[in-house]
Order: sequence, then structure tokens, then C-alpha cells
Amino acid sequence: MNVLVYDGPGASQTSVSLTLKSLKDLLLPNYTVQTISPQTLATAPWTANCALLVLPGGRDLPYVTALGPSNDKIRSYVRGGGSFLGLCAGAYYACKRVEWEVGTPMEVTGDRPLRFFNDVGRGCTYPGFRYETEEGARPVKIQLHGSDSEKQPFIAAEGLYYNGGGDFVNASTTPNIEILAEYTEGDAKGKVAGVFCKVDKGNAILWGIHPEYSLTEQPALQAIEKAQPSIMQGQVQTMEKARLDLMRDTLVRLGLVLPSLGAPQTIRPLPQFLVSAPSKSASLSTSWNSILDAAGQESILKDLNDTFVFHSPASTQAAYRDALEAASAPECEHRHIIGHTDGSSPSSILTPSFNITKYFEALEAPRSSHSEEPEIGEIMLFGEIVTSTQTLLVKNSKFMSLLPSPLVSLAAQQLSGRGRGSNTWLSPPGCLQFSLLLRTQLRSFPASKLVFVQYLFGLAVVEACRTESILGKLGEQVRLKWPNDIYVLLRDGGMKKIGGILVNTSFTGGTIEIVVGCGLNVLSQDPLTSLAHIASQAGAEVDLTMELAAASILSTFEGMWKEFVEGRGSFEPFMDKYLERWLHSDQVVTLTTVEPHIPVRIVGITSDHGFLRTIPEEPGRYSHRGESFIDLQPDGNSFDIMAGLIKVKT
Repeated sequence: MNVLVYDGPGASQTSVSLTLKSLKDLLLPNYTVQTISPQTLATAPWTANCALLVLPGGRDLPYVTALGPSNDKIRSYVRGGGSFLGLCAGAYYACKRVEWEVGTPMEVTGDRPLRFFNDVGRGCTYPGFRYETEEGARPVKIQLHGSDSEKQPFIAAEGLYYNGGGDFVNASTTPNIEILAEYTEGDAKGKVAGVFCKVDKGNAILWGIHPEYSLTEQPALQAIEKAQPSIMQGQVQTMEKARLDLMRDTLVRLGLVLPSLGAPQTIRPLPQFLVSAPSKSASLSTSWNSILDAAGQESILKDLNDTFVFHSPASTQAAYRDALEAASAPECEHRHIIGHTDGSSPSSILTPSFNITKYFEALEAPRSSHSEEPEIGEIMLFGEIVTSTQTLLVKNSKFMSLLPSPLVSLAAQQLSGRGRGSNTWLSPPGCLQFSLLLRTQLRSFPASKLVFVQYLFGLAVVEACRTESILGKLGEQVRLKWPNDIYVLLRDGGMKKIGGILVNTSFTGGTIEIVVGCGLNVLSQDPLTSLAHIASQAGAEVDLTMELAAASILSTFEGMWKEFVEGRGSFEPFMDKYLERWLHSDQVVTLTTVEPHIPVRIVGITSDHGFLRTIPEEPGRYSHRGESFIDLQPDGNSFDIMAGLIKVKT
């Protein structure tokens, strides 16, 4: 699930930056935190996977224009059960009306469209504000209200950064509003500093202060030291602890699930192990020798995106020491690869999240015949923590060209996993994430058929979920969303995304190099939905493990890939099964880039180029080429197919 922070006209870059940092510190790895532009807010299907939308501090007036095209979508998202956090200017914008610095040259007044707080946001609460300066900035003290259900006494938080924020007029008598805090000092004493708004099925919290600003860093620290020149570091740390508690409480009240306070956060990649099934050690040894030859005497290979250092198992300790020391010198950070070329695996102490030996045993079990050449999954590059399994291959062409194929690069945790377009892929515990390197010859595999690789791998994932080693019959709830997502049908009739597939291709001479990236929530806990949730909801006892899931998916894909390549990329043998497993048969969607909009019915996928084939619902409607059907490209549309909307790019 995504936490999205608006970044566009009106947003202060300081507020955006500090909001991102504060939210990442508190929410990773449970959520991915990223910015969203006004254009994306208006046009992209962000609402389906958004846990929280944040409108940061800055200037309210530019928000009026920049957010005009997306106001309806934001309102619908919150009213339908979404969560919204408004900070300072973002809080003003979420009020029914803004009255700011009335009677001064800076006056801004007017109605606002969101109306999560159905009355006036009025400011400045404290005088002295000046645009682009810290003149009006100050630390403030607020009195926090305990909720009625908790029957907590009021407690205070102080030192919180304030610069231009307001109060919420008539909050005590406005329907569906709970006061969270009041200002306690000066003329602002008793005015409301924060409110919780119940908006139909959703929730919004609005703060006139900046609780996202760390009190141990600038500019908040400067404001504190200016107001209290003799303040001690210990006092600041105490105030910072209260600020963090305030932020945690804010996020929990908005429905987010925070990681445990004591959970360790490793922020640097660890060494990776290049290993093979015992029967394929000779093949791996040959490839390893080629890698060492290319790296030279120092065993270092500098590539386009990363620099790799290669080690034997005997120097594992040195590899870990170098990787961990990079935390204090990131400019010297390298990617360390340890080659196990004798069929052995690293100690389970070094791979606590994934038992490589059990994985190879699970991979071997369903195979009735054995090839002398490595089969899919039998050579693996594993790391407990990596940057991105996809980026390590795709962005390092020299390293990728030296690796054997097929090869699976698998990680327990990714620091910057890649999704479709500019999206990131969340990497919480329990998420199976890997990239598969494949090679085939262009002379026997038409390039036009590469689009089907994502369909084929998605089908393999769904079929693998039905095997006894994963979910058995419960796997029938796992379905395909066109073109490259994995969804699960919930018992309450809803559906949730649990996985996605990303395919990159490149051409070297007559060779096609394909990197299939896959992320699948296998054992992930709340707030995510995973395969484990399916079993839990059904009350079934399933021995679900990351090793079994990975082995089942890759062995399922192995047979499908062989047939696919032998058929020169024909998807016909898989078409019927794919259409049985997807979510879209006879679904009616609306093409929104024509006037009037055209309702069309999805009837399948074209066998030549893998386009989505639709037929207009209204008689007499035709494509721009005069055909009775309209075909849509996987990468040529902006669409929210689950919401029934498709836009054909022109």
C-alpha cells in the first residue's frame, strides 16, 4: 500500500522533504512512501492502493488551481473509506472556507472544495509570518485531548514547529469533528490546533502546526533555540519523543499499521550469494570463472550502475565487513558477490529469511526428468538485503552478460524495488521478490511476441498458487488483472492486489535478454493482503513457506516457458487458461478519450500482438480504422480497469 505526499504548485519543498522523511521513519517497511504530482492525482488510478494521502504545508492559494482537476477524486477517495492528512496549508485547503491574514496585504479568503472540516480555517494564529522566511516561525505548546473511549487526561506537547498555521473555527459545534489539540499560549490560548474529521466512511486529520518537522533538526531546532537560548539537548530530545508519539497517534487514528518500535532497520545492502543446485555446480563453476576473468586480479567489475566485488566463500567475513563499513562511507559502497561453485550453500545464519537448501530440495521434487543444463531456478543469486533485484540486472549490462541463464535473483528485502512506470514496489517481510534472467535467440523468437512474456509469467504464478505446495484449492481465489498484476478475491466480495510483474528486454547481437521481475505477498501481515490471508480466512492449515512458493512458481513456469519458446512465442496454447484466470471477461469499461465516452465490452486478447480486444456496446460504433472492435495496447493506455475506465493514448 502507498502513502502519497502531494508535490506540486503550492507545496513547500521543505515541508515535502520533511514529511517524506518523517513518514518513512515511522512507516517503513509496512508502506511505501512517495510523492504524487497534481497530474497523476487527476489522471492515474492511485486510489486503489493508497493507504493515506497527505497534503503538506506551503501555500493554500496555488492548491486551488493545481488540485482543481483532482478534487472530485480526492473527495470520493476519502468518503469511500480513504484517509487524508492535511498539514498547515494542506489543512487550510481541506476546510470549507479559508480566512487568512484578513485586512493585511497578504489576505487570502475564499471557499474551498474538499470541506473535510465543514467550517472556517482561520489564521495566522500567531503573528509575524513572512513568506519564504523563518521570521514568523516559533515553537508552540499544545494540549492534546484524549479520546472519550480512552478516558485519558489531557497531556501537553511542546516545542512543535509553527509557521503560519491556523485554527479551526467552531470545531466544538461542527458535526462529525473531534478536537485533537488546542493552543495553550498567548492570544491563541484555547484555539483549536488539530481536528479529526469523520468524512462518510473515511477519515481526515488536519493540523495547523507542523508535527512532521523533527525538533532535533533545522528549521525547528533553530526556532526552539531562538525562543530558549539556554535549552539543553536532553530537553529537546524529550520534546522530540513527544512529537514522534503525536505523529504515531495521528497515523494510527487514520487507520495505518505501524511497525514495532524496536524493529531493526538495516539501511545498506548485504553481500549476495551465487549458488546452484548441487547437480548444477559444474555449470556454475564455468560461469564463475568467466566472471573472475572479466573482473581481473582485483576481482572488481565496474559497471554502468554498480561496482561489483567477487569473493570466494573463504572471504565471506571480509565481504560482510566491507559491506557494513559502507554505512559510514556510502561513496565507497560496492555490491559484494560470494560464489559457491561446489554445490554448497551459505550458512543459514547468513540467510535467516530464506533457506536455500530447502528451496533447492523443493525445486527438485516436482521434476520428473532432469537436464544436464541448468533449468529455471537451479542457479540463484540470493541476498538478504539488496537495492533492487531488477535494477542489479537491468542497469548493469556487463555483469548481466556474464551471468548464466536461466538465473533467478532473489532477495528477502529490497531497498528500492521497482514497479511499473515510476512506481516503487513495497518490500515488507513476507513478500517474495525476485527477478528471472532468460536468454533466447531472435532468429527463433519474434520480437513482437515478447509482450506475451508478462502474461505467461502471470499465468504461471496463478497456476502455482493452486498447487498443493502453496494453497491447493484455495488458490482458485488468486486471479490475473490485465496486463501484469496479481489479485486475490476476498470472501466479502472485494479484491486486493497481492503481486505484480515487470518485464525488461534488451538485445545483444542476435540474443534477446529478458528480465522478469515479480513481487508476491506470500506471508505478509496487516495492512497488506497476502496468500497467508487466504488460508487464514478459510481457517485452513497450510504449510506455506517462501521457499515452497518460489520453487513452485519457477517450476511451473519452466514447463510453460519451454512450450512457449518451442512455439516461437505463440500464446495460443495458453490463451484459454489465461482467460479463465483473469478478472475481465465480459467486463464493460469506458473509453474516456473520446466524446461522447464509449462503453466497450472486453472480449479477450489478440493472439498477434497481445492487445486487449474490446467491442463497443452501442451498435454502429467503430474504431478509427472502421473496425467493429477496438484494440488497446498494454503500454499505450492510461487506465483504471478495475474502476471501469480506460483511456487510449493518442
